[in-house]
Amino acid sequence: MKLTDFTLKPSLLAMLAAATLLTACGDDDNDTVDETPPAPVMQTFTVTVTNLTANQPMSPVILAAHASDAMLWNAGEMASEAIEKMAEGGDTADIAALSLINNSINGTGLLMPGMSETLTLTLDEADVASISLATMLVNTNDAFTGINSYTIAGMEVDGSSSMKFMAYDAGTEANTEAKGTMPGPADGGEGFNASRDDVDFVHIHPGVISMYDGLDDSVLDASHRFDNPVLAVTIRRTE
Repeated sequence: MKLTDFTLKPSLLAMLAAATLLTACGDDDNDTVDETPPAPVMQTFTVTVTNLTANQPMSPVILAAHASDAMLWNAGEMASEAIEKMAEGGDTADIAALSLINNSINGTGLLMPGMSETLTLTLDEADVASISLATMLVNTNDAFTGINSYTIAGMEVDGSSSMKFMAYDAGTEANTEAKGTMPGPADGGEGFNASRDDVDFVHIHPGVISMYDGLDDSVLDASHRFDNPVLAVTIRRTE
């Protein structure tokens, strides 16, 4: 029989066609790409703050996350307007709006003497670098305290760190302690004032003088004095 005389039977042709179709379908499956992005990995940190003073309520705390090379203030340098507003009136809105801030959360209200509050910050793993915290001592002209760029990158789950912090003077408003110049309950006066009449650089606060120490115009008394440190902080990674 010649090769040219060979004829495929209809049943064999059908089998070959089916096999070709299955091969084509298999190729289509191999070309499919899963474009679903991976779920972000999140890390959660709790920060507990405690007011160590006798009679200096603290303004609602702001806790903020940012890059490791960012600083909210620098001792010996002029305070930004965002720090000035916080240190003179407890307003943290401008700090939260800073371009260097990735994420932030505020406390629920005044942090009273001897009291504690815990704030929780959940961050994308890619944004975990450093955190800062700031709050005003409201029975003063421009005293504040907080964390200035603390590294949390690499902290293990259940890892924690406890620290204490001093009071700073924003250097933007003279420490007159005069009636009408402080926003706290000891006075009920003004908060932020755009004019600057002090040394205009951040430094460790020398403490209040009070009317009983010879400052006749002061509305503060001995209970408003404070020694450093004024704030205790515990940072814990919970997730």
